[in-house]
Parts: sequence; C-alpha cells; structure tokens
Amino acid sequence: MDRVADYRRYIQDFLTNLSQAKMLGADKADEFETQVIFDMKNDHYQLLHLGWKEQTRTFGVSIHIDIKNGKVWIQRNSTDIDVAHELVEKGIPKSDIVLGLQSPSMRKYTEFAVI
Repeated sequence: MDRVADYRRYIQDFLTNLSQAKMLGADKADEFETQVIFDMKNDHYQLLHLGWKEQTRTFGVSIHIDIKNGKVWIQRNSTDIDVAHELVEKGIPKSDIVLGLQSPSMRKYTEFAVI
C-alpha cells in the first residue's frame, strides 16, 4: 500500500475512534450528535457535532484534516486532543504533517512541516 493510502486509513481510523468514544466534551452527549465526514475523492476529513443547547442549535467542525500533495494538513482542531501527536503515533512522520491552522510565518517554529 502506498504512503498516502496509509495516511487516509490512519485519519479515518483516528476520526472514527474519536466519534465512537464521545471524547469531544459535550456536557450532555444525548443532545449532540457526532458525525465523521470522509470525502476520499478530494481528501477532506472532518469530525463535526450538531444538536441543541436549550433552544439554540449548535453545529461545528471539531476537527478538519486534508491531504494535499502527499502531506496531512490539520486545518482545524477545536478539541483538547493533540491531533498532530495522535497522527504521529499512528505512523505519520512529522515531516508529512502541516499545521495548517497556524499562520505560515509561525509554522517554521514547530517541529512539523512548513508546507
């Protein structure tokens, strides 16, 4: 299996496990639904939540990951989970992870890929 195919599998496993573990910190898990969205044609992967808090509709993307040019881009992480560390633990090298949620000028100060 090629490297990018492995990355797809690692990301899908990671997000699926998170969605099943209900680790996103919702106070009342019964009022929220967690969904995983896999667009494998365009390599977009998301974990999102939706539901109600009293009379207010809630919806948000908790984690968004893309694969671009053979690298894993963490585009959003609104959780307490260190997504980059989790992906490294799954087998993705730091040199293939871009912290897209940080400004390009700050990425050079991380231990991950700049682009």
